[in-house]
Amino acid sequence: MDYQYYMPTRVECGAGLTSRTGKFLSSYGIRKALIVTDAGIVKANMLGDMLASLQNTDIEYAIYDKVEPNPSAESIMSGLDSLRGHGCDCIIAFGGGSSIDTAKGISVMAGNPGNILDYEGVGKIANSGVPLVAIPTTAGTGSEVTAATIVTNKQTSFKAAVISPYLFPRLAILDPLLTLKLPQSITAATGMDALTHAIESYTSKAASPVSQAFALAAIRMIAANIDKAYYAGTDVCSREQILVASMMAGAAFAQSRLGNVHAISHTMGGIFNIAHGVANAALLPYVMRFNLPACVEAMADIAEALGCNTAGVSRERAAEMAVEAVVDLNRRLRIPANIRDLGVDIQALDKMVEDSMRSGNVLINPRLTTPEDIRAIIRSAYDGV
Repeated sequence: MDYQYYMPTRVECGAGLTSRTGKFLSSYGIRKALIVTDAGIVKANMLGDMLASLQNTDIEYAIYDKVEPNPSAESIMSGLDSLRGHGCDCIIAFGGGSSIDTAKGISVMAGNPGNILDYEGVGKIANSGVPLVAIPTTAGTGSEVTAATIVTNKQTSFKAAVISPYLFPRLAILDPLLTLKLPQSITAATGMDALTHAIESYTSKAASPVSQAFALAAIRMIAANIDKAYYAGTDVCSREQILVASMMAGAAFAQSRLGNVHAISHTMGGIFNIAHGVANAALLPYVMRFNLPACVEAMADIAEALGCNTAGVSRERAAEMAVEAVVDLNRRLRIPANIRDLGVDIQALDKMVEDSMRSGNVLINPRLTTPEDIRAIIRSAYDGV
């Protein structure tokens, strides 16, 4: 087997580490940072400890708080204007996956010409951008350790993937205290987003022993902690475990990429502006069921990692238990059992099929996939069958 593993992002994890952001940045010789976030985080006064740390280390800053739920090319280019206008030499992404993806786009566009959409695909970015520090406030996307950003083209309603080693953040700060006040709905959606990353990474045709080790560990950690994070909320240990699992799932799929869930969910997000995590969660059991004949052994491994008792059953039955476990987990986390309830309009089925097949994730999905297969998965997920 030929494979490589490359993740240049330094990871710092610990409760309260946000208050040391300034010290981390000063070690890089940063003079002024652009903080990329959303208006809700600013309104909730979540930036306080980080801003104080910057002030204590004499690092100037400006705030760009126009991040959208599904980042568009326009918001990235607007952020680039803010970066240049304020003379910043670093970016701090503070927020969920949308903030981090927006910041990634701004970072690389600082060193490359044109529009971010010019770089759709793999390896098209020629130059590095400004240093990026990622501080996730949700535990789901893993974007703090990946080489990709997802950008919505508003003209075509298509979510384009831009993939380049230059998109890896230089530093990721994992502070579970930032996730303690997340609403249950966000905990559920982001936790299932991380689980989807781990499952799709583990079964990907491009998986390696390294990526699979990260993915399987992430599945175990999520399964063991998601209920407590969801129902108790303020338990720091379970929150930290989910946050670390999200990072590990990101480190896995940064190498292996994903599969049909993401091919379809990105399409749904682009057309209907549906939140990415909940779209993944609702689609996941349907894609797992479709993939099952092509990856029985991997699905059986996933069942065991999810905590299923597979002793004495065949590998085929164990694989089926993985699908059943995800269905049950969605139910416990109050994730809709179909995509109709998310706002999907089946009249757009042809466009959903066409856009999904544009995704490179289809090519490394474990089961060969045709447009008719995508059509059947979407119909099943829409009907809840």
